[in-house]
Amino acid sequence: MSFVIDLKNKVLQGYEINREEAIQLLDADLGELTQAANEIREKFHGNDFDFCSIVNARSGRCSENCKYCAQSSYYHTGAPEYKLLSADEIVEDAKKKEAAGIPRYSIVTSGRTLSNRDVEQISEAIRRLKKETKLSVCLSAGLLNREQFEKLKEAGLTRFHNNLETYRRHFPDVCTTHTYDDKIAALQKALAAGLEICSGGIMGLGETMEDRIDMCLDLRKLGVKSTPVNVLNAIPGTPYENLPKLTNDEFCRIVAIYRFINPKAFIRLAGGRGVLGDDGKRAFKSGANAAITDDMLTTAGVNSCKDFELVKGLGFKPHGFIGNA
Repeated sequence: MSFVIDLKNKVLQGYEINREEAIQLLDADLGELTQAANEIREKFHGNDFDFCSIVNARSGRCSENCKYCAQSSYYHTGAPEYKLLSADEIVEDAKKKEAAGIPRYSIVTSGRTLSNRDVEQISEAIRRLKKETKLSVCLSAGLLNREQFEKLKEAGLTRFHNNLETYRRHFPDVCTTHTYDDKIAALQKALAAGLEICSGGIMGLGETMEDRIDMCLDLRKLGVKSTPVNVLNAIPGTPYENLPKLTNDEFCRIVAIYRFINPKAFIRLAGGRGVLGDDGKRAFKSGANAAITDDMLTTAGVNSCKDFELVKGLGFKPHGFIGNA
């Protein structure tokens, strides 16, 4: 019996793989690895598939210097710049996503954090979304404090998102205006306030495969319910505009190893699927079972009608509206 099959059987019985075992998977046959990861996904999730959509609720003028980001004020990318959308604007957008059958909706804001006034404005939008739609509401808004998380949860927020982006070792090469530990602290505060957490990273920032594994092990330790896996979509005007594109083979290996490490999480294909050339089809057969659909923050995504057709064709059953879940 091969190492991959032996490890897969252990995971199916509830075993948590360690760092050394994850690193061994880097040399495994890719076909065998992705098939095994798909079997792990089937065991823990069946054919359930989780779609979400996002709204760029405040764009540009960000104080942080993340080298991949179109919205950083440090770089000139031509990304749109506007203030926080009103509750009316957010609700109007959300109802369009609900009509398209997308059950989860995430409000995303540029910037390091939110002011208390911003939190009140977003809380108003969340209260209306809970009253006027069947959507599950998520938020991605930087480095909030415990009191802000509690206020948002009281309004009806169910999940908070903050990507670690890359592992601690590599993080200072990507961003110096905040730290890896700042992000972990925000996620822990969200958990303490009773929220679920969603966190992942961007692949192709110059990190090593070991960095990717180490980040995923930290995500498992944090207890994430959803791990977005992005592919760098290099933006002209950012320091990373000329980084090489990730190959689909490399991306599928990452997804498969992430499934081995965290079998119970939803592994969510996020930004950059267009870079792969197949909208993520191979990755959906390599252990992934969730996606952000329609447009990203400043780049085009995959149309939701096309996405629904794609995943249904692979045998998945996108779940419907789940209210407060």
